[in-house]
Amino acid sequence: MKQTHQNFLAELQQFIPEERLITDPLRTLAYGTDASFYRLIPQIVVRTQSEQEVARIVTLADKTQVPVTFRAAGTSLSGQAITDSVLIQLGDGWKGYHINNDATEISLQPGVIGGQANSYLAPFNKKIGPDPASINAAMIGGIAANNASGMCCGTAQNSYRTLKSMKLVLADGAQLDTGNPDSVKQFRQSHKPLLDALEALSLQTRANQALHDRIHHKYRLKNTTGYALNSLVDYTDPIDILQHLMIGSEGTLGFMSEITYRTVDEHPNKASALIFFNTVRTTCDAVAILKKTPVSAVELMDRAGLRSVEDKPGMPDFIKDLPEDAAALLVETRSPDPDALAKQVEEIKASIASLETARPIEFTNKPEEYAKFWAIRKGLFPAVGAIRLTGTTVIIEDVAFPVEQLADAVNDLHQLFKKWHYDEALIFGHALEGNLHFVFTQAFDTQAEIERYDGLMADVAHMVVGTYDGSLKAEHGTGRNMAPFVELEWGKDAYQLMWELKELLDPKNILNPGVLLNKNSHVHLENLKPLPAADPLVDKCIECGFCEPTCPSRALTLTPRQRIVIWREIARLEAASDTPNADPERLAELRQEYKYQGTETCAACGLCSTTCPVGINTGDLTRSIRSQNNEKHSKLAQWLADHYGTLAKASRFTFAAADATHGLIGTKAMSAITGASRKLSGGRIQQWTPSMPTGAPKIKPKSATQLTQTPSDAPKVVYLPSCASRTMGPARGDADQTPLADKTEALLRKAGFDVIYPPDMDNLCCGMPFQSKGMFAAADSKSSEIEKVLLKITENGVLPVYSDTSPCSLLLKDKIDSRIKLYDTVDFIDEFLMDRLLFTAGNEPVALHITCSATRMGQAEKLKRIMSACSTKVVIPDQITCCGFAGDKGFSTPELNTSALRTLKGAVQSCDVGYSTSRTCEIGLSHHSGIDYKSIIYLVDRCTQSKLSDEPSTEENNRIQARKA
Repeated sequence: MKQTHQNFLAELQQFIPEERLITDPLRTLAYGTDASFYRLIPQIVVRTQSEQEVARIVTLADKTQVPVTFRAAGTSLSGQAITDSVLIQLGDGWKGYHINNDATEISLQPGVIGGQANSYLAPFNKKIGPDPASINAAMIGGIAANNASGMCCGTAQNSYRTLKSMKLVLADGAQLDTGNPDSVKQFRQSHKPLLDALEALSLQTRANQALHDRIHHKYRLKNTTGYALNSLVDYTDPIDILQHLMIGSEGTLGFMSEITYRTVDEHPNKASALIFFNTVRTTCDAVAILKKTPVSAVELMDRAGLRSVEDKPGMPDFIKDLPEDAAALLVETRSPDPDALAKQVEEIKASIASLETARPIEFTNKPEEYAKFWAIRKGLFPAVGAIRLTGTTVIIEDVAFPVEQLADAVNDLHQLFKKWHYDEALIFGHALEGNLHFVFTQAFDTQAEIERYDGLMADVAHMVVGTYDGSLKAEHGTGRNMAPFVELEWGKDAYQLMWELKELLDPKNILNPGVLLNKNSHVHLENLKPLPAADPLVDKCIECGFCEPTCPSRALTLTPRQRIVIWREIARLEAASDTPNADPERLAELRQEYKYQGTETCAACGLCSTTCPVGINTGDLTRSIRSQNNEKHSKLAQWLADHYGTLAKASRFTFAAADATHGLIGTKAMSAITGASRKLSGGRIQQWTPSMPTGAPKIKPKSATQLTQTPSDAPKVVYLPSCASRTMGPARGDADQTPLADKTEALLRKAGFDVIYPPDMDNLCCGMPFQSKGMFAAADSKSSEIEKVLLKITENGVLPVYSDTSPCSLLLKDKIDSRIKLYDTVDFIDEFLMDRLLFTAGNEPVALHITCSATRMGQAEKLKRIMSACSTKVVIPDQITCCGFAGDKGFSTPELNTSALRTLKGAVQSCDVGYSTSRTCEIGLSHHSGIDYKSIIYLVDRCTQSKLSDEPSTEENNRIQARKA
């Protein structure tokens, strides 16, 4: 570390706790990576928790002239969130929000994810204006700092236009709340010279007619190139000018610690159509017409884009037969009521009726149908990412043209792709605003490839500016990527004005230097990120960061993106070990640190795959690494698999013995003894908590004489209790001490089912305990064993199988014969029991945890529907994804569970009980929430009774009702 940074670190240690100051090689690389194709490694990463901390850090930076860069989610694409100096990261203290009484305004701290902000506003049919594609990962700080927009927001609803007020920290550490009159008054006094200078620049700009007109002309389109010069002509009060300058400034003028947006309507009624045209020109003619109609979004896809997805499941066959110049528009319209929506659809169709289309125009207002259209549009970017060669990156560029010249612009882009041999490049974009994205793959491993990229970008820049006077960056921010071209787009006067603003607000150039404005004409070609082959399981990763909000270890160690970043660096260093570039010390350190940071603390839950554009499950990489590490234990694993009944008995005995000891010596003594033992053993003794289960009694299937109430013609179901259900009983102190298997059987019989158990249950296991540790042969042997048993007992799939634990259900669905109709708890209740039982919803608040496996099986909405039938007040804690218990990780690596559930207790304070679909998850949930969590079976059983009704129902239920009557 440089001496200046060592001194800076020593100063930081005076007021920032050591655990939030990061300087080690692994985490500085991991945390310093963003979604761009640039790489700089920070000397220091600081995790801040408050505005006061940021102000002190910036004051220190101003004093020592050490540059700092602010980082939110790191989803930006132009290199604006990386540094080789000090990176300021947002910790948990930046998630606050406040909605005013009529939901016309929402105040958000910069660490709130955009999608979360919209979820807070959804009950009011409101949303924030900006709607970038990254909204479910991007944070408000980055959305505002880049003036990100998206598919629907255009220029009217972006951060600049919907800004009400903000709290900010300037380069000298000064704080200002533009929505607080006292703060504004004090700032006007303390920073009068700065405000006077801003006002003078505004007057000077207004007086320069050519520059004034240039600014208005540039912002007729989406534009995020350079600073928001429109603030100088749109506003006269220097406070207004200052806060609007912050929008899109990419952290180079100050830090936004809170932003208050004016919200926009989120109309509940929507209709979409995917309209195909035979030529690009006709497509673009349609865009110009549609701009005058009540459309909320018009997305363009060129022929190359359509070709990239034409073989995907569910795509209509006719797409393959479209001509080479074809294109499509995805059109959406929204309305507050259905009747108005129908009129809007007719108006839109009539407006373009004179244009030739490849297929008839058909709108749909069915969410399941128009979701498929939007899946096509959103699949274009990953389609390129999925086919790229290993070692190349995917680049998505972002330009804007006048809508009336869109067809010519698309044609010119196509010609440039041909000239520079980017044969895979495709175009899509927000056509209403003339905003096009073009996507292509790029290698940076040779000088020839770098020069090819440079040639393309130079030609694009001159074409966009010289031919169309368009925007080189419409919504992705300038960053390092477009900094050399700012003067080309804006001209000398405007460019000089931008430098004056930078020097006024950041005179020592300490805030994100080199970003947005840079006098190095080759900065866009420097510090390019290597993407070496690391493992086929993750080589398609584009490091976008969409996975990060779902990861349970994101606040403890690494996220999926960061794990891949480090594994790639390890692979790069291994490949260079016999070259002059070898760095054996760094390689050894990364390997050692990755054991804990990357492997031990990975829950391997697979939630990352649900948000990854190319479907990567980083858990697969973790299991692969564990498999290599555990290879010497493979024989032991197979022995345990072959003697699983013995292992199950031992587990049941262990839980029972621990519970008996707990009952004998009490919670306080038990906690002290087990805690000390774990510490002395170096963590080898498993974690104990008061929420630990008791030993479950052995399941004893009822004899025929005990089943007199079950009719002989009742529908049959095979009940497959998991290992956890068979060995773990309720925790000591749980109000209901009925084991899950007994409760489940009783509920199924209440619904009229004849319950059948598989033979030799104690020996059965889905294989998850082995799979999670990378012991794949043992895991496969257990799933194969279950498959044989289930095929026989279900008569080759005639009878349904009920699986009571969601992680096991997920694994088995992937492993066993497709003839076996295996239903998880949620699916079985939703499909069979909702109709067979009479539900009476209670009024007491109940908490719901949607497990990672339930999310991956697409059960979230079903689960909410079931819970809503049982309670009028269902609480789903914000920011909780996977609980991090991960089978036995809650015992062996309890800090993962603690970190994943760190916000749970505060979120469920109104609840006395919580529900889930995995017994092991419920251990950690109960411990960290302070309330009892149990299977939803307990809730469904409590609030239901056998259905008595004369209304038509399923054939089986009709028989049940007839007998009850």
